[in-house]
Amino acid sequence: MIIGVPREVKDHESRVALVPHGVTALVEAGHQVVVQTRAGSLSSITDEEYLEAGARVVPTAADVWNAADIITKVKEPQPSEYGFFREGLTLFTYLHLAPLPELTQKLMETKVTGIAYETIQEKDGSLPLLTPMSEVAGRMSVQIGAQYLEAPNGGRGVLLGGVPGVAPGNVVVLGGGIVGHNAAKMAHGLGANVTIIDKNLNRLREIDDIYNGSVITLSSNLWTIRESLRHADLVIGAVLIPGASAPKIVRRDMIPLMKRGAVIVDVAIDQGGCCETSHATTHTDPIYYVDNVLHYCVSNMPAAVPHTSTYGLNNATFPYLLQLANKGTHAAIAANPALALGVNTFKGFCTYPAVAESQNIACTSLSSLL
Repeated sequence: MIIGVPREVKDHESRVALVPHGVTALVEAGHQVVVQTRAGSLSSITDEEYLEAGARVVPTAADVWNAADIITKVKEPQPSEYGFFREGLTLFTYLHLAPLPELTQKLMETKVTGIAYETIQEKDGSLPLLTPMSEVAGRMSVQIGAQYLEAPNGGRGVLLGGVPGVAPGNVVVLGGGIVGHNAAKMAHGLGANVTIIDKNLNRLREIDDIYNGSVITLSSNLWTIRESLRHADLVIGAVLIPGASAPKIVRRDMIPLMKRGAVIVDVAIDQGGCCETSHATTHTDPIYYVDNVLHYCVSNMPAAVPHTSTYGLNNATFPYLLQLANKGTHAAIAANPALALGVNTFKGFCTYPAVAESQNIACTSLSSLL
C-alpha cells in the first residue's frame, strides 16, 4: 500500500496525520509512505525526520494524492482538495460530515471510501480516535475562555479563580463527556465555581463522586440551562451525538439574559455547534458577539497546540491505519466492527445513519455493499 500524508490546508491547521515513528512502522510492514514537504513543520517535525524514517518527501499535494491508495489527514478535505478525489481512494481523517452536505456529495460522487476518525467506535461505546482531541479541546476551552474574559480581549474582566475577598468566576459546562470533564477539571483546578449540565444521571453521579461534590451537577432541561446561563461568566459547549449534528440546547432567546462580556466557547462547533447563535470561526478570525456575549467557535481548536495534538492523535489513529494498510480497506473494515463504524461513505453511498439523517439523504447498510 502507498499511504499519503498531504499538508493540511484548513485555516491555521498545523497538525499532521502521521509522525516519523508511524512512518517507520509502515515501511517495515512493507508499505510506502509519501509525505508532502513541510507537512509536519508546524508540529515541529522536519522533512529530514520523515526521510530518516523511510518516507518519500514530495513537493506538491497533487504528488501525494495522485500516488496514494490511502490518504491520511487530520481535518476534512477543503474545496481546493475535492479535485483529487477518485474511485478506489480511501480517505482516513476527521470528516464531521453531518453539517457538510457538499463534502458528503463529493465523496459519494467520486466513490471515495470515507472513514471518519470520529465515528470509529469500540464495543464498549468508546470513541478512541475522538477521545485524545476531545481531551485537548476540553482543556483548551477553559484556557481560551479565561483569555477572552480579560477586558483587553473583549470580556467581562473576570479572573476565573478570583482572589481572597472576591468571588471566583462561574463556569457552566454543557455536557459531561470527555470534553466536558476535561473542561471541568481545568476550571476546577483554577478555582472557578463549576457547574456541569448533562441528561445522563449516571454520568452526573460519576462526576459528583470524582469531585466529592465540589462541582455542581445539574440535570439538563431548558429551565436549568437558561437559569445557569444567567449567572455564567464562561460557558463551554461540550455536547456530542456521535456523527450527528449537535443539538441546539442553547436557544437564541437565552443569549440576551447572559451577562455583558460573558464568553461562550462552543467546542461542539465541529458538529454544527450546540448554540443557536454559533457559527464556525477560524484561528485567523476566532470571535464575534451576539447581544454583547463573546462567541468563540473555532472548529479546529487543537491545532493551536499542534505538537501535543499531533502526537496524541497519532497514538490513537495509527493502529487503525496499520490495519487498513496491512489488510486492505475492504478486508480491514470487514474484519473490525469498530473500523466499520468509521465508514461514512462507500462505493458512492452514505453508510452512516446519523449523517444521512442530518442531511435528509438515503443511508445504505455497509454490510450490503461489502
